[in-house]
Amino acid sequence: MDNNNSGKIRIRINDEMNGTRLDLVLSVALEEFSRSFIQKLFEKGHIEVNGELCRQKKYKAVSGDIVDIDIPEPETVDVEAENIPLEIVYEDDDLLIVEKPAGMVVHPAPGNSCGTLVNALLYHCGDNLSSINGVIRPGIVHRIDKNTSGLLMVAKNNKAHSSLSAQLAEHSITRRYRAIVYNNIKEDKGTIDKPIGRDPGNRLRNAVTDVNSRNAVTHYEVLERFGRFTYIEAVLETGRTHQIRVHMSYVGHPLLGDELYGPVRNKLGAGRQMLHAGVLGFVHPSTGEYMEFHSELPEDFRKVLNNLRNR
Repeated sequence: MDNNNSGKIRIRINDEMNGTRLDLVLSVALEEFSRSFIQKLFEKGHIEVNGELCRQKKYKAVSGDIVDIDIPEPETVDVEAENIPLEIVYEDDDLLIVEKPAGMVVHPAPGNSCGTLVNALLYHCGDNLSSINGVIRPGIVHRIDKNTSGLLMVAKNNKAHSSLSAQLAEHSITRRYRAIVYNNIKEDKGTIDKPIGRDPGNRLRNAVTDVNSRNAVTHYEVLERFGRFTYIEAVLETGRTHQIRVHMSYVGHPLLGDELYGPVRNKLGAGRQMLHAGVLGFVHPSTGEYMEFHSELPEDFRKVLNNLRNR
């Protein structure tokens, strides 16, 4: 875990979280950390509600509650290779393209040091991963959220890593996502060009803001409409943390199943945000050839989509 992940974090309970167990609220908000790590925060007195110590994990959050979380100083994380199955779409001497399943964290953090994509990569690649991002993130050029599925590129050496990172910075990498969002989007296409930074009212979230923010651009196109829901393709021009989730929520179309930026509960069987990284394209670091990879929707996404089509 990076040093900026330690220290005090404050969140305000909104109407959507009202009546939800506090440990469940935090497990959604602190998605990089394991459930057991969050339980220990309660046990060790690191949680306060409205200025008073809270050790009750089952405390029912009330709209307007101020929750202060004291994240302990980072511990040393020993990253070990683990024989975890990897779905490899492409591999050569420079890079891998892998399918990350929903629910898998990309890299370890204190309280979540095993079962991550990095643990699996260390087993598969050994020492053949770039070192630019250090021992916690070997080979990791970019991330997708824990509960987002889809394509991810991994660098095997520093030369490849530098090339891919430069393409990301130049916004020349193709990244297309499929998503299901709340409410009917009337226009067929659109662009959201709004800066994203830390939500001043909730440090666990990002938000459209002019304060300490960076420019962010998301393009979207409607694929199907289902009355109260819309199936879209979103294209990233920039790559800010939670960008699609933040932008779509900002324009009144939060992602179905996204408990951090949208309604906590849904009746369509979405157990996570309906967001899938379906297309990834880039120029190969060594050959200079443009390569593009496509990923089918995972089973849980298809099931929710079929439920909407059959309604």
